[in-house]
Amino acid sequence: MASRIIIFDDNQERLNSVAMLLNLSSDFTCSGTFANAGNLVADITDSTPDLVLMDIDMPGIDGIEATRLIRRHFGALPVLIQTNFEEDERIFESLRAGANGYLLKKTSPERFLESLGEALNGGAPMTGSIAVRVLRYFSIETSAKKDYHLTEREKHVLGFLVKGCSYKLIAAECGITYNTVNNHIRSIYDKLYVNSATEAVSLAIKERLV
Repeated sequence: MASRIIIFDDNQERLNSVAMLLNLSSDFTCSGTFANAGNLVADITDSTPDLVLMDIDMPGIDGIEATRLIRRHFGALPVLIQTNFEEDERIFESLRAGANGYLLKKTSPERFLESLGEALNGGAPMTGSIAVRVLRYFSIETSAKKDYHLTEREKHVLGFLVKGCSYKLIAAECGITYNTVNNHIRSIYDKLYVNSATEAVSLAIKERLV
């Protein structure tokens, strides 16, 4: 069954093009498009999405505040932030608000659709340049290094995750299957006591695990 995606974006042309891309895919369907987040709770309740695509800059309630509202009212519903700009503080605000990933709108259609699948599977997809900024931001923070008993393979996989690599790319780089990557990442979550790739990446960077 196709995953239901809704889009919040004040650019009507962008709304239409992304909705068309989703509906042309066999894996996804667009179940709602909204030009603002003024009625966010009702809109999400009515459209019952599996994932929310959120524009960071909208009139009224912006994407960061909208993400906070989603966390408050809809728990773990995946949210991917989209933007045209790479602004450090906005990136980190989005992640602190609970976003599952952060993509530039210029991301290729293939990588964009792949990112949706990753987010739905518990991943934290990010445009490569965004991942580098997150790495730099957290690398200035220090923390006592703990032993989480990660295997060398798990550290290797976690390192690729920190770099913002897709599951597919990690599989190719490590010479393993996509399912094996998933298994390693689930084991990493268990050992780090986290529930998402965003949390795993943040902890890995803060405690310099890779």
